[in-house]
Order: sequence, then C-alpha cells, then structure tokens
Amino acid sequence: MTSFIGRVAAIATLCVLTTTALAQDSTNRVATLTDWHVFVEESPKECWGVSKPKETVNTRDGQPVSVRRGDIFFFVTFKPGEPPVPSFTGGYPFAADSTVEVAIDGATFQLFPDGEWAWPGSPEDDALLLEAMKQGTTAVLTGRSGKGTQTVDTFSLRGFTAAMEDAAGRCQ
Repeated sequence: MTSFIGRVAAIATLCVLTTTALAQDSTNRVATLTDWHVFVEESPKECWGVSKPKETVNTRDGQPVSVRRGDIFFFVTFKPGEPPVPSFTGGYPFAADSTVEVAIDGATFQLFPDGEWAWPGSPEDDALLLEAMKQGTTAVLTGRSGKGTQTVDTFSLRGFTAAMEDAAGRCQ
C-alpha cells in the first residue's frame, strides 16, 4: 500500500502540472491524432496523450442532474526511461473509498481515486488497461463524486494508438 500511495503522490503532482499546462498554454501541443492530442514539456522532459469525453451523463438517485464539473480528461503520461501511466480526472473530488470503473469493449478495469484524479493500482494494471485501449473503440468511465453524483464519461479511442506511439517516440 505504501508504494501505491507514493506512486499516487508522484503522479498527482505530475497531473496537476499537466492540467495547468493544458489550461494555460496550448503551445506545447505537438500533434492531434483523431480524438487524442499529444503534448510535450521539455524541462523536465514529459509527454502525454490526452482526450476529452465525447459524452458525459450525470445522475443522482437514478435521475439525470445538471452538475458543475471541472475539466474532464483521460491521460497517458510518458517520462524517459519509465513505462507509460494512464490517469483520469473527472472534474470533481471522488467519493472516499470509491473506485472508477473503466469499461472497454466488454473488459472492465478499476482506477483508484485520490482527490480529483484516479489511476490503476499497479504498473501491471497500467499495461493491461493500455493494451485494452489500443484494441478498443470506446472507453466508458464511471465514477462517483463526494456529493453522491454518478458520472459516466465516454471517450473515443480513435487515434489512441497513433497518439501513444507519437508521445512515446518524443519522450525516449
């Protein structure tokens, strides 16, 4: 559990920096490959592929609700010499002790939240999720906010493999 917490803390810092870069400075976008974008940061060297959902549904007690959410992104982050790490930000603080389910063409995966971010539980889980994303067409992420709202965000995986190859090549 300690290694997971350390991993989450390191990734959380990276994701906050990445989100800030996306929100403030789109000049580091180097490619758009269908529904996925590639960004590169030079110092320190980091690359990432990112996409926004094509559809978002919010419900509470089974009824559709209008809620205010921050940015919603599905990321894969690359650093030289390290394996890629997928992550998701739902635009709200996730409920304590909840998980985010990722469904890709019949396969399901769990992401473990910390604040507004969620990640797979291990590098092995990262690899399995990334492989499914390369093979799939759509990723549906279901989460629950601290206020009890269930969110379902649907991401296209068109261009995912090309974007990941591009980001990996830029961050060797």
